[in-house]
Amino acid sequence: MSTPGGPGAAVRWRSAMEAALYGPDGFYVRPAGPGPAGHFRTSVHASALYAGAVARLLRWVDAELGQPAQLDLVDVGAGRAELLTGVLAALDPRTAARVRPYAVERAARPEGLDARIRWTAEVPERVTGLLFANEWLDNVPLDVAEDGHYVLVAPDGTESRGGPLEDADRAWLERWWPGGGRAEIGRPRDEAWAAAAGSLERGLAVAVDYAHTRSGRPPFGTLTGFRGGREVPPVPDGSCDVTAHVALDACAGPGAVLLTQAEALTALGISGARPPLALASSDPAAYVRALASAGEAAELTSRSGLGAFGWLVQPVGVRAWPWDGPGGS
Repeated sequence: MSTPGGPGAAVRWRSAMEAALYGPDGFYVRPAGPGPAGHFRTSVHASALYAGAVARLLRWVDAELGQPAQLDLVDVGAGRAELLTGVLAALDPRTAARVRPYAVERAARPEGLDARIRWTAEVPERVTGLLFANEWLDNVPLDVAEDGHYVLVAPDGTESRGGPLEDADRAWLERWWPGGGRAEIGRPRDEAWAAAAGSLERGLAVAVDYAHTRSGRPPFGTLTGFRGGREVPPVPDGSCDVTAHVALDACAGPGAVLLTQAEALTALGISGARPPLALASSDPAAYVRALASAGEAAELTSRSGLGAFGWLVQPVGVRAWPWDGPGGS
């Protein structure tokens, strides 16, 4: 750990992240600039296949619910609503007409956004449908601990030793991240997810994120930053994203399913298999399109990349999806 120093008062990491990401002119709320997509690449930005897979999952939920007159689709941490826009485009018109799409985001509504999309800073109440949080929980601010004490950080990223852990945080670490050393206290993520999933009356709540489980916690934590497409030191001054992987197993509620993105997207019909070579002779243009699609699918499902992301699927009043394909037994 660095020694104290640098300008500005040192505070706990949770407070520093909150100010850097969501305070005045924070990374996620400033109106100017390209938005999060200009700084890091998510599955949503990698391929339209991802939105298509979420649309298939929404149709499965719709069938489980008996095709209600209104079907909620809530995107938590919506960015510029790229995922919602893609899902709506992938749905058939009759289903899309019943969908109530919500973008939950603390930034201002983008100009020119589809008028159907409701823009809100809070998860709506009494949701019936699909609540989807793609790379949201990793930006829920948290504290960092080291050897039984909080880690403090100054605006320039300089760290110092803080006071001893509070009982609730110490208990969380003992249950979910034992062993001492440096750790990220995921209790705020557990609470944020419980509140979001608690808005569901019936349907599925899905969190997708960089993740780890109790048996494989990283010994030195995962706190880092991103700026302009590059990983950078996590300096909490608003100039970069500040993020840490998610202890998804700690977030999981009763009946939840944990799996990898590769497993989830494969079950949703995304395959990186190359198209048959015979297609190149019979329909060269179709072959090129299929080859490009296979390449995008391979990126989304790569077990050394995006495919290693964790999916937490929380059912409320429906099946947790049997994971052999929508509607499988």
